[in-house]
Amino acid sequence: MPLPLLRSSHLTLFAVIAALFFALALWMSRQGADVEPMPWLTTWGTDVIEPLADDQLSLTQLAGQAPGELWLQPRADGPRLVYRAQLDREEGAWRLEAQLGLTASEHESLARALGKSTDEQPLSGAMLDQLGGHRVAVLNLVPMAVIPAERIVASLGAPRLRLRTGEGEAWIYPRQGLSVHLLDDQVQLLHLVPREAMKH
Repeated sequence: MPLPLLRSSHLTLFAVIAALFFALALWMSRQGADVEPMPWLTTWGTDVIEPLADDQLSLTQLAGQAPGELWLQPRADGPRLVYRAQLDREEGAWRLEAQLGLTASEHESLARALGKSTDEQPLSGAMLDQLGGHRVAVLNLVPMAVIPAERIVASLGAPRLRLRTGEGEAWIYPRQGLSVHLLDDQVQLLHLVPREAMKH
């Protein structure tokens, strides 16, 4: 049975559609080429992100990359030790907060030292040095400037998984223990934990 012949109008339509797809692909490739990576984040992949993913990042290592202060923070579930710093980068400042991993006895000791106080307390530089060997359990980076999501891809590659959240989207990088929280295609938070913790 002979196949029906395509009309010239159909051929024209197909040609227009093909041209549109080609133009769209070309535009997207040029857009991607214009996105600059963040060099410091690439460096942090080796110096901070990978050691933290392996549960091997110490406070001393982190302080070497981002000088800051150690704070004692009261909480309903027990006091925490948090390290805070500000990163000034080409794209703008980032606010850093890291939580240290503590043993049960250390939690009890901090609770006794804090008493009934509900105020955060800065700790001395000597205390920071004394606790320098403690591992970092959680690290959060909050941008203070507008960071397009494409810059994360340009710096770290495409995420393994993309999840819808209540107010936006989360990009998951399981090998790095990293989740990138987005709202309207802008970075809101980089959340880093050891790789094993991400599995739970």
